Amino acid sequence: MAVYVDDPLWRWAGHRWGHMLADSEEELHRFAALIGIHRLLYQGPPKTSAPHYDITGLERARAIRAGAIACNREQIVAVFRRVKVKNGKVHRPRRHAPAEVRRIA
Repeated sequence: MAVYVDDPLWRWAGHRWGHMLADSEEELHRFAALIGIHRLLYQGPPKTSAPHYDITGLERARAIRAGAIACNREQIVAVFRRVKVKNGKVHRPRRHAPAEVRRIA
């Protein structure tokens, strides 16, 4: 089993964020706990297609020191496709405004 982290590219809340994925969800949670990432930060089905944690650059450095594999964008996308849960993300149809609201607008 392996854990993978990509470069933190996304800016949000004063940090740069990346992703941490693993070959199994069990391994992902075990590794997150090992490096001090709280389970509340987990993102998985039905809200996302693949189980993962969003991590900061500091958490990425801890993960690599603990044995995670550093990946570039293409490599992490390949991992994402491999661990993606079939029918994981629930796509909800867009709701249209009620007819009376549409007439007013």
